[in-house]
Amino acid sequence: MVDQVTKAWAVRTLRNGDDISVIPGLLNFAYAQNTGVAFSMLDDHGDAGRFGLSAVAFVAAGLVLYFFWRTPRADDRILGALALLLAGIVGNVTDRMRLGFVIDYIDVQFGAWHYPTFNVADMAIVIGAGLMILDMFLTKKQTDQGQKHDR
Repeated sequence: MVDQVTKAWAVRTLRNGDDISVIPGLLNFAYAQNTGVAFSMLDDHGDAGRFGLSAVAFVAAGLVLYFFWRTPRADDRILGALALLLAGIVGNVTDRMRLGFVIDYIDVQFGAWHYPTFNVADMAIVIGAGLMILDMFLTKKQTDQGQKHDR
């Protein structure tokens, strides 16, 4: 919901090239249309790419839902990570199916370094994936410590 609301704001406010500098030289809001996947990869495949990427997103969402229902209710870290992944996937696939592209508007740069423009759904996906990776390391560490105590 937050993703779609902020994208609607970006369309109304930024679409005509009226970029907003939030922190000069670091953070800007600038409207962009991404027809590809992350960082505009695969952005030149037209409707076939649009529907192909949407199909991949639906499969990914289905897998996330499957793991969500299979995860014990007490496993808050994984459930939160899966919820973020699903929210991000749904936010971006909604744009792709409705518009044919994903609306991006958060623009980060530092000196000559410029990060690809992104949105709230992208942040949810990255944070969710990061939490999943963190959980894998924490779970492995706990398992390793448990095995040391068993010896």
